[in-house]
Amino acid sequence: MKRILSVISAIALVFVLTGVALAKEITVRGRLQKTVEAGGWLVVAGNQKYLILNAQRFQHEKWFKESAEVEALGETKDVMTTYMEGTPFEVRTMRPLEQSGSESSVSASDQRTPTRVLVSGDAIVQAQPDTAILTIAVVTQAKRAIDAQQENATKSDAVMRALKAAAGAGAEVKTSGYSLQPQRLYRENQPPTITAYEARNSVTVILSDLTKVGAVIDASAQAGANDVTNVSFTLRKDRPARDQALAEATREAVAKAQVIAQALRGRVVRIVEVQEEGTVRPLPIAADYTREAKMAQVATPIEVGSLDITSRVQLVAEVDAGG
Repeated sequence: MKRILSVISAIALVFVLTGVALAKEITVRGRLQKTVEAGGWLVVAGNQKYLILNAQRFQHEKWFKESAEVEALGETKDVMTTYMEGTPFEVRTMRPLEQSGSESSVSASDQRTPTRVLVSGDAIVQAQPDTAILTIAVVTQAKRAIDAQQENATKSDAVMRALKAAAGAGAEVKTSGYSLQPQRLYRENQPPTITAYEARNSVTVILSDLTKVGAVIDASAQAGANDVTNVSFTLRKDRPARDQALAEATREAVAKAQVIAQALRGRVVRIVEVQEEGTVRPLPIAADYTREAKMAQVATPIEVGSLDITSRVQLVAEVDAGG
């Protein structure tokens, strides 16, 4: 009987000593990491992992988050967990390593203000004109105002009919200006003298068929027009080209912000503000085709170039700069 009691006592002592060995108090320094255990957290110290059994006790702390450097004091436990990832570890105290434990310091670090950068983007899109605008005039002079006016009326009527025939049904032909003015001769120390009168009747022709521009100029000259003051090409339906230029300018501005963020070892958090500084509509391509009447023996050549649509965008981006 005494022998049995001795054996039992020896076994009990072994269990006690084993428990003491397993319930060892240690200090662990490492990074917090989430684990596959339900609601579980690890302290990863080098190649060692310690499963925090009472993580809920510390999760209300602002510094308790993944990758935070911590120092934990507690005891390892001999318990079974679902996945057995890491040594079971019951923590008594835990504090962040990067701060002295001051809550205000941790809060200031968490609330780091992103850096704001101001960038701009530019784009130029080329497009083909879809409209030609011509200004053609009949200019007549005579000693008397009535003679200049009547001659001009006769020639202008012929020019108008010739323009409408050459331009076709889809063109817009309209009077854009009329004037009847005296021509004065100025001599030193003498009042100006009226020597003649000049009548000017200007007609604007708007064409969508750009292949007819040369023919319209020639027809007007043959009918009596003696002043083709302007020929310009423009883009009426410019919305697609303007949208393209705006989009390209915006992409360039965003790309610049990303380059700056990468140089700062950070990333673009968000775009705070975007401002379109302006999209320049295509400026007409102009040329001067002043010709004397009835000199159009050869067809007038017309070369239509491309138009530039420019856009500029300025934006403010928030960049989370790296440490």
